[in-house]
Amino acid sequence: MRKADSVQRAFRVTYPVHPNQPLTRAAVLLAPGGIYLVVGAAVALGAGVLVPDRVLGMILLSVAGTLLALAGVVHFLSRHARLRQARLQEQIATFVAHDAAPSFTTDIEGEIGFQNRAAVERFGSRGGQTLARAFGEIFANPASVLNRLQTKAAAVGAAREDMVTRRGHVRLSVHQIGEGGFLWRLEDMAERPVGGRGAETISLPMLTVSKTGTVLFMNEALRRLVGERVRTLDRIFVQLPLRSGEEHEIMTPSGPLRAVAAELEGPGGRSEIYLLPMATGRASAHDPASFEALPVALMRLAAGGEVLAVNRAARGLLGQIAPDARLADLFEGLGRPVEDWVADALTGRLESRPEVLRARRGDQEVFLQVSLSRVVEDGRAGLIAVLSDATQLKTLEAQFVQSQKMQAIGQLAGGVAHDFNNLLTAITGHCDLLMLRHDKGDPDYADLDQISQNANRAASLVGQLLAFSRKQTLKPRVIDLRDTLSDLTHLLNRLVGEKVRLSLRHDPDLRLIRADKRQLEQVIMNLVVNARDAMPGGGEIRIETENSHLAEDLARDRASVPKGDYVLVTVTDEGTGIAPDRLGKIFEPFYTTKRTGEGTGLGLSTAYGIVKQTGGYIFVDSVLGSGTAFTIYLPAHDRLATPEPEEVTDRPAPVASQPRATASVLLVEDEAPVRAFASRALKLRGYTVFEAENAEQALRLLEDTALEIDAFVTDVIMPGMDGPTWVREALKTRPGTAVVFVSGYAEDVFQDGRPPVPNAVFLPKPFSLSELTATVQKQLN
Repeated sequence: MRKADSVQRAFRVTYPVHPNQPLTRAAVLLAPGGIYLVVGAAVALGAGVLVPDRVLGMILLSVAGTLLALAGVVHFLSRHARLRQARLQEQIATFVAHDAAPSFTTDIEGEIGFQNRAAVERFGSRGGQTLARAFGEIFANPASVLNRLQTKAAAVGAAREDMVTRRGHVRLSVHQIGEGGFLWRLEDMAERPVGGRGAETISLPMLTVSKTGTVLFMNEALRRLVGERVRTLDRIFVQLPLRSGEEHEIMTPSGPLRAVAAELEGPGGRSEIYLLPMATGRASAHDPASFEALPVALMRLAAGGEVLAVNRAARGLLGQIAPDARLADLFEGLGRPVEDWVADALTGRLESRPEVLRARRGDQEVFLQVSLSRVVEDGRAGLIAVLSDATQLKTLEAQFVQSQKMQAIGQLAGGVAHDFNNLLTAITGHCDLLMLRHDKGDPDYADLDQISQNANRAASLVGQLLAFSRKQTLKPRVIDLRDTLSDLTHLLNRLVGEKVRLSLRHDPDLRLIRADKRQLEQVIMNLVVNARDAMPGGGEIRIETENSHLAEDLARDRASVPKGDYVLVTVTDEGTGIAPDRLGKIFEPFYTTKRTGEGTGLGLSTAYGIVKQTGGYIFVDSVLGSGTAFTIYLPAHDRLATPEPEEVTDRPAPVASQPRATASVLLVEDEAPVRAFASRALKLRGYTVFEAENAEQALRLLEDTALEIDAFVTDVIMPGMDGPTWVREALKTRPGTAVVFVSGYAEDVFQDGRPPVPNAVFLPKPFSLSELTATVQKQLN
């Protein structure tokens, strides 16, 4: 039994009434103020004697007696506690005086009160000094180590930690003694039998080395092997740098010896290197005890890849292994037969390059980095496999690949949306032109109307792609979510149907946010529709809002939410839930768990894109069979005390009912079908239209000072100079000209919904004939 444990047990037996009892602790705290109790008692006694009222005098005398009694109890309990503490310190001092390990007692501030003989011999007399100062010669940062252990001991009663120091492995343990005292014990690991990383009890040679190559520790097996205590790696190994899992030559007094080196990274840049000699003799490679206890995962393989031996560390990574297992039965994912890899390693054609493989474990997914080294023992060739856990590395790699994939899909979605919106603009525009020449009673009118409606549906799908790729143009303004959700409730109730109940709960002091109201409504509708579909038998969908303050950054699901004030929106259902292996994919575009024809797989990816473009974060929690909760973090906004009024956007009047115009318009559009439609639409309205297929041609037209232009209508994204750039150049000589930007997507040109040119407006593609003419007319007015 350890000394400190014995002290704790003796303490509990000798003192059945613990000094940390509330009454005793209160008495110790009140003891310095006991004089005030006595003074108070004296004052009450004098007043009781002098006061003429007999009843009041009796009350004052009773108060005086109570205060005196309380002062006596406090004095007695505090004195008794001090005596107990002193007797406890004496008992500890007697108990650990002859302990071979250095022992100290300290107060809560770390000041040393007692040292045993071993501590005095090793550190000198340190009375009145702090333990951190005493340990400064063996620890690099003793204050942090001592504080960490003392905090844990104060919480649970005891703590210990094994460390590598300049003198080798040590174990530092601490026990709480009394209310504010601690007993510390520093134990050299070499003085007691330990297993695992203690290293002195295993026959395999090992050493601890710093990141600069300085040897910090050598166990007895290695000291016997090399014949001396060395300070640098080049005194042991013929060739550097070391490569874990490969054979290296060791210099010994009797000549060079080949051994497999296995390196295990430790804290603080230190590494532990274990050697597996390939020759019998003083340090046999066949020592089963050493092979089993080695903390590096190792496997012995026959020439055909059969597993001959697996140590404990390897079994921890691979799980249960069949007696007749082969390496090919344990791993997969090499990209070629494992047998070919083994054959190459056996013939020496392999450069010992490690491979990351997936272990065939049914209970969990484990990736291992495996290095094969050829060895010859007793005249027969074999292999040593060194294994290290690469699961975290593969997880990070998967996250990086996922990030790259999502970025590529976003770029593709933006490009597709740009080209597709140009096509839709031409389709819907020319359809509008045809509908102008047909009355509603015309047989062809219904067909044209079907074309127009389906083109609008396609435009909505493209809008979802833009939302996912975060390239749509938002119109953010300050809004109150309570009003937004209240306005949306009627539509949501129609969406969920009769079997599903919809409930809303708002924080009464909910803060404002700045977002695009229509896009945010789209997010809520997508989440509610998904929740409805997850509850085919009915249930309840809860929408809750609340304020949240993050005092520090929140790291979750590969994202980091900066600290600050947020408004939280939570949509919770009681549905079937989402399987854990699918949670990481639900925000990917076109990923859906619904059957064919029931969904496009763009709902959640659209919600994700809108939330991210708004500056927020969205997370999901789900329990299979119990339900799912989506939580949205939106930055709180304080710039305005009241929300901004909503812009009223009336539907443009049909072209036939609009008065004719007389202004001149310069139309710049690189897509010929779109330019042809826009030009005809503006001319039908009465405008004089000058066309240019790119920015350079537009600027050449404007060089004619006699040409009067009242408005610029230009695409944003064009080959060569883009729309905003040429417009800024043109406005230098023609200030005050009205500007209308059109685009399938605005990319990063429109920051926070604000156009790059003052007083300009943005008209997203696809636009109708009436929308185009009405926008131009509004700008001119």
